[in-house]
Amino acid sequence: MKFMKKVNTFRQNFAEKVRHTVSPEDYTCLICGIEIFGGRLCKDCSASVTFNDGAACPVCGRRTPRTEVCLECKYRRPDYARAVSCFVYRGGGAVLVSLLKHGKAFVSDWLAEMMCEKIALLPRADAIVAVPMTRKEVKRREYNQSALLASKISRLTDIPFLPDAVRKESDTPEQKGLSRTDREANLKKCFKAQKSAVRGKAILIVDDVMTTGATLNSLAACIKRSGAREVYAVTAASVELTKSREPRGYKRLLTLI
Repeated sequence: MKFMKKVNTFRQNFAEKVRHTVSPEDYTCLICGIEIFGGRLCKDCSASVTFNDGAACPVCGRRTPRTEVCLECKYRRPDYARAVSCFVYRGGGAVLVSLLKHGKAFVSDWLAEMMCEKIALLPRADAIVAVPMTRKEVKRREYNQSALLASKISRLTDIPFLPDAVRKESDTPEQKGLSRTDREANLKKCFKAQKSAVRGKAILIVDDVMTTGATLNSLAACIKRSGAREVYAVTAASVELTKSREPRGYKRLLTLI
């Protein structure tokens, strides 16, 4: 059974390589794969992607109804100074992230280029790190998509990528569908940073998507505790804060101010 699974995976990967040799990514839509001439997305798929270029929280970078600090960041300031992202995590933006997570590594080329445009809005970092995975997680997915993005962003920006500066020491349960509190509980003490690698530096964290922000915040806190001067973050996509949702305990906080 495992052998046949490996054979089928090989066939799929081989077919994918042949397709991109005959019709390279520059001439096919990254999302649907139809032939195009110029650009990276066809007209329909481009229309399905919502670029995060409107009103956004100046701290977490997620799209908001107005350009102001969102309630979540007001209630609990993140451990990173600022975060930015390219797309809203829905429609075509969510599909691009899913493709990257599930074997379509070539999507990282364009995503890295787009992320560099957002990085230009941040103070220049001294070094880049990627949200790490355990060996078990990398084996299951075949690669760390965040590290793939980080290495390409490093080449495009000339900011050194430190692949071993942070590591994930324990596997965590599936995060999808969990609240921020539950995600933070999953991530508690699972990251570790090399103090000698990050001490005194401005560190840029690279990840594929920000939902609740728990993963980025947990890693940023770890890096800050290890002596980093400042921490920033960039993701390919982030969720939209469509309404002014009040974090748990926010109303009580207001009564204390």
